[in-house]
Amino acid sequence: MNIRRAEEKDMDRINDLLFQVCLVHHKGRPDLFKYGAKKYTDEQLLAIIQDDQRPIFVAEDSDQVVQGYAFCIFSQHIDDNILTDIKTLYIDDLCVDETLRGQHIGRQLYEAVLDFARTSGCYNVTLNVWSLNSSAMKFYQSLGLEPQKVGMETIL
Repeated sequence: MNIRRAEEKDMDRINDLLFQVCLVHHKGRPDLFKYGAKKYTDEQLLAIIQDDQRPIFVAEDSDQVVQGYAFCIFSQHIDDNILTDIKTLYIDDLCVDETLRGQHIGRQLYEAVLDFARTSGCYNVTLNVWSLNSSAMKFYQSLGLEPQKVGMETIL
């Protein structure tokens, strides 16, 4: 398994995985997530691939087929009134092809993100996970992540 920064040539496969993620969310919360949608347009995805503040990492097999991805975003709150100036790498999305889960591809992606964050001078790595996605919750807990904050709602 090779993990590297995403390139334009990876867009079709990344789009396949984006559809898989949206379907998981749609099945769990059809009131919030549209069926058959994806998070980014092709134009947005290309811009993100080219943006060093929003690195995307892909895991590819020996045939150079993308098996999973991790979308990341740097954030830092310089001179904020209440927050310290720590540099954070936020994992906006992490996905492994549904047919390949359980092969430790996600763990390898996550560890590559941690290494990248360390070498980039980050204090921490954060992510959000929808409570509807119990398998993702278990996966992140197995990696040692702990809740930082909890989002709550009332449906009216």
